[in-house]
Amino acid sequence: MTDARLRRGRRALTLTFLVQGAAFALLVTRIPAVQQQYGIPDALLPAYLGGVPVLAGVGSAATGALVARVPVTTVLRWAQPLVLLALAGVGLGTRAWQLGAALAVFGLAVGALDASMNMRGVTLQQAYGRSIVLGFHAAYSLGGIGGATLAWGGARLGLPLGHFHPPLALALLTVALIAGRHHGGRPDDHGARRARQGHLPRKDGPVPWAGLLPLCLVMAFAYIGDATVSHWSATYVLDTLGGTEALATLPYSAYMATTLIGRALGDLAVRRHGPVAVVRGGALLASGGFAVVALAPGPWTGLAGFTVLGLGLSVIVPQTFAAAGQHPAADTAVARLNVFTYAGFLVGAPLVGALGEAWSPRWAMAVPLVLLLATLPYAGCFAGRGDRYGGGHERPRTVDVG
Repeated sequence: MTDARLRRGRRALTLTFLVQGAAFALLVTRIPAVQQQYGIPDALLPAYLGGVPVLAGVGSAATGALVARVPVTTVLRWAQPLVLLALAGVGLGTRAWQLGAALAVFGLAVGALDASMNMRGVTLQQAYGRSIVLGFHAAYSLGGIGGATLAWGGARLGLPLGHFHPPLALALLTVALIAGRHHGGRPDDHGARRARQGHLPRKDGPVPWAGLLPLCLVMAFAYIGDATVSHWSATYVLDTLGGTEALATLPYSAYMATTLIGRALGDLAVRRHGPVAVVRGGALLASGGFAVVALAPGPWTGLAGFTVLGLGLSVIVPQTFAAAGQHPAADTAVARLNVFTYAGFLVGAPLVGALGEAWSPRWAMAVPLVLLLATLPYAGCFAGRGDRYGGGHERPRTVDVG
C-alpha cells in the first residue's frame, strides 16, 4: 500500500469523522425546536430521544456481523448518507410518526457509521504503524463544535428546522460523498497474508468476551462521565454552585474545547509515552476534574473542573477503540465495543440525575469520579500485542487499508 493511498484514506476518514460530529451536534442541540415543531409532550420526549442510542446499539451490533460479508468501506459509504438524509427528514416532517421514523433511521445509521468508521480508523492506524486514531476523534470534536455553533446561529435567527436542517444536511452530504470516493477498496493479498501469519489483527471471526470485557467497561465508564457533563453541567453550575444562566452555558463549551485539544495532541503523547501511560494519565486527570467539580466552592472553580476533565476524558475513548483493534478479530471487537458507548450514554445521565435528587448533586458527581478511577487497573489492556506506537517501536507500513 503506497504512502499516497494511505494519506488519501486518512484525509477521507478525517472528513467522515468531521461530518459525523457536525451532524450529531446539529440534531441534539436543536432538540427544543424539534419538540416544538412536532408538538411532542415533555413526558414523551425521553422516549423519542432514548430510542436513538438503543437503535444505534442495534446498528453497531449488526455492522459487526455485516462486515464479515461486505467491506467496511461499503458500510461506511452507505451509512453516512443515511444519517444525513435522516437529519434532513427531522427538519422536514410535521407529524410525530414522521419524527419517529426519521430518528429510527438516524439511530440505526449512526450505529453502523460509528462502528464502521472506527473499524476503518484502527485499520489505518495499523497501516501507518503509529498512533493516528486520536486525530480522527479530534475531527469529530471539531465537527461537533462547528455544528453546535451553526445550531446556535440558527436558533438566534429563529430559523425553522425546515429551513435549517435540510440545506446543512445537503452540504454535509456533498462532503461525505467526496470523502467516500477515497475510502479504499478490498484488502490486498499481502495484508491478508500478514494477518493470517499473526503479524497484524485479523478483521473477522469470534471475539472472546473475557479479553474484551475490560475495554467494554472502560468505554462505558468514559461515556458515563461524558453524559454527566453534557446533561448536568449547566444545571449543576446554575443550581448547586450558584452561577448565572450565562455562566451555566460555559462548562460544556469549555469541556468540548479541551476535548478537542486533548485529541489533537493525543497522538503525539501516545507515540512518545505509549497508550498505557496516556490512558492512565487521562483517567487520573478526568477523575481529578470531577473531584474539583464536586468540591467546588463556586461556579468558576466548577468551570475549571469541567475544563480539566475534558482534557482527561478526551484520550480514553479513541484509545479504547485502538486497543480493540489489536484483537485477532478487530472489526468484530470494535463493533461490539461501540455498543458500550451507547450503553454508557443511556445509563450515565439518568444515574447521576437520580442520585442527585435522592442524595446530593455534589455526591452524584463522585459517581463518574469513582468509575474512572476503577479503570486504572485495566490500563495494561491498552498495551495490545506488546507493541507501543512511537519511541522506535512503529510497525512497517504494509497492511492494507481496505
